[in-house]
Amino acid sequence: MVVQRTLAIIKPDAVKRGLTGEILSRIHAAGFHIVAIRSQRLTQKDAEGFYAVHRDRPFFRDLVEFMTSGKLVVIALEADNAISKWRDTMGATDPAKAAPGTIRKDLGTSIQNNCTHGSDAPQTAAFEISYFFTASDLA
Repeated sequence: MVVQRTLAIIKPDAVKRGLTGEILSRIHAAGFHIVAIRSQRLTQKDAEGFYAVHRDRPFFRDLVEFMTSGKLVVIALEADNAISKWRDTMGATDPAKAAPGTIRKDLGTSIQNNCTHGSDAPQTAAFEISYFFTASDLA
């Protein structure tokens, strides 16, 4: 086992629906350590920078609009194999295809309104965590 860090985001749809506590409870139940956590609202510039890798995709504008539509919660998580563990805890991007008991299956309503985001690789996690948190936040 390798101790890793990953970024989790409780998306605006979940915050608006009052699901933050439920998702945090599932994070704790899955055995993650919360290294840093913050509630914030992304500006358009913030969202465009965070999702820059998707800039040329047809869904980019809708994604930026959605992620700036309300408050979200960003969380740096730590655990053995945290990246794959968080992705397993979230479930598939499409709630209709997610495994039973996952966050997205139980709480998501659509591919866009799927409640959570998670890093997909160590390099992505490093970029995403540093996008929201300083070294002193993570100490």
